[in-house]
Amino acid sequence: MTPNEVRLIRTRLVVLAAVLVTLWSYTAYLTSQDAIDLLRVRALADTLGQPIDRLILSLQAERRASAETIAGATATPLGGAREVTDRAAAELRRFTAGRDVRLLSAGEVRDRADELVRRLDGLSTIRSQLDAGKLDQTEAVDGYDQIVDVAFRVYGPEWGVYESTLAADSRAVIALARARELLAREDTLVSAALTAQRLGVDDRRRLTELVDNQRFARTEAAAGLPADGPVAHQRIANGPEFAELIALEDRLVRADAANALAGTTTASWRAAADAALNALQTLVTSTARSSVERATPGAAVIVARTGAVVGLGLIVVLVLLLSWASTVRRLTDELTRPVVDAPVPPPVPPPLPPPDVVATPDGPDRELFLRITRRNQVLLRDQLNLLDGMQRRERSAEESGELFQLDHLTTRVRRNVEKLIVLAGARPARRWRRAVPLLDVARGAVAEVPDYHRVLIAPHWPWSLAGPAVTDVVHLLAELVENALAFAPADTTVRVSGEHRPQGCAVLVVDDGPGLTDAALADANHLLGSPPADPPTGPTGLYTVAVLADRCGAHVSLRPSRRGGTAAVVLLPAHLVSVTDTGRGPSTAPPTTPYPPAHHGTGRPDPSGDGALPTRVRQAGPTGPEHGRAGLDTVEMPAARAARRHP
Repeated sequence: MTPNEVRLIRTRLVVLAAVLVTLWSYTAYLTSQDAIDLLRVRALADTLGQPIDRLILSLQAERRASAETIAGATATPLGGAREVTDRAAAELRRFTAGRDVRLLSAGEVRDRADELVRRLDGLSTIRSQLDAGKLDQTEAVDGYDQIVDVAFRVYGPEWGVYESTLAADSRAVIALARARELLAREDTLVSAALTAQRLGVDDRRRLTELVDNQRFARTEAAAGLPADGPVAHQRIANGPEFAELIALEDRLVRADAANALAGTTTASWRAAADAALNALQTLVTSTARSSVERATPGAAVIVARTGAVVGLGLIVVLVLLLSWASTVRRLTDELTRPVVDAPVPPPVPPPLPPPDVVATPDGPDRELFLRITRRNQVLLRDQLNLLDGMQRRERSAEESGELFQLDHLTTRVRRNVEKLIVLAGARPARRWRRAVPLLDVARGAVAEVPDYHRVLIAPHWPWSLAGPAVTDVVHLLAELVENALAFAPADTTVRVSGEHRPQGCAVLVVDDGPGLTDAALADANHLLGSPPADPPTGPTGLYTVAVLADRCGAHVSLRPSRRGGTAAVVLLPAHLVSVTDTGRGPSTAPPTTPYPPAHHGTGRPDPSGDGALPTRVRQAGPTGPEHGRAGLDTVEMPAARAARRHP
């Protein structure tokens, strides 16, 4: 065997060894990620989750006592509530100061916990101003609300990167805790009003919104609870724990404005509210405990699998590497004399490829259409992958879920195609001749975005939209919703609502993102008001919105929202909308039957033969805002359940 042959064999074995080590390393990394994620979730629950739960409960109690003190109560447990809050805050500070090796991959969670500690440091300022009489009730309550919102934001996606039953259960439990926070805010408002014996117009409007929101959020969260959670929630919702509370809520909301508190006493409200709050907290605690108990066997399987892959895999790799090294050494020893290598001729350079005969356009138009086409290719690839998976399985439940995903991808592809037609200066073929309810238009827009489960749509829209403007308004709202989702944290929601305006009505798309600078906001509004003749070279979302608004006669503007994000206001003139409903009072009980998910070919067909709007709907929520307004302050309402995937 010649030295050249030995070198060739040695090179091939080295390449094979490198490939083998790479494959083992990648497999070990993927497998260990499951175990690391499980350890992180358990560590976060033990060291951070429980202190935050206690902190939120203590802040809720202190917020109510502070509101009652401002309202004129002579004896409130404010001092004791503050001591409990300080003890809970001390636990949280110990977490941020410590360094648990199990949380090395949870840096973003620690950053959000640090932000919560900084907010807690400012709590002393709120207290001192309250004691000095420098804060009114609204300012004081808002200060506590902001701290509680930051506490809930600590629960982020890092608590369940490993998509398991435990991660899905944790999201449902957190959603139910958020619903309980809405009830606690309602309790604070009513308790202060009863203390002052006054329920003003603004307080009554705020109470109506809180009642609707907490009923909707509680029903939505309960639907995602594991095991017997939905049944347990239904039992307490229909039982004595909530019967008296619902009756008092309806009485307060429906009473005359001049005598709204008639028949409601502090003692009756305190008994009803405490019973409901305690029942919800018991359900949250018991559900979390049972989820951990059910996940314990699965955790043992994950740890065993990780040990097998990492340990046994490493042994196999080492054995193969040692055997290959022995083979190379034996071949080298067989060489008894040197062999002169033959000269190697210089390599012949490969022929140059023929010039590209396909002419491609240059400039911003080429980049725009190429970017949109690539998005379509990605969506179609995902669609084909789903079809391939459906052909390999025969489980009807999974096929139904994947059919829904496939339909959603198809809807998004259609939106991109129609967007391409719009930017080319033409009109899509899909049109409506008759008026369509504006609520269906909003749902159709949400159905065309990827993260539709993070969007909350107000439940009551007393308007209809003229048929010729439906396609343009659907795509316009879809661009604004997708932009809001992209610039808002993944653990927040985007709210879509409608408001009556003298010149028509306005649709509001509000996010909780970081917001825009004054300069960026001015540039965006300038683009929306005066779109250039040629598409921009950067992102095209706002440009598309401007083109669609100009074509259908709408007016779009951006402004800062009350909670720090951005609000997009779409003004629809009177000739495009008509009032179709006079509004209703608040619902006495939230419905529990979800809207069925509709694919792109279903919905509410027009008898004239028009197409149907796609919808991606969570659940029917309680209706009943005041006439002419569909917007409700959702106060960090939980996002809908994501589709569960098991490893």
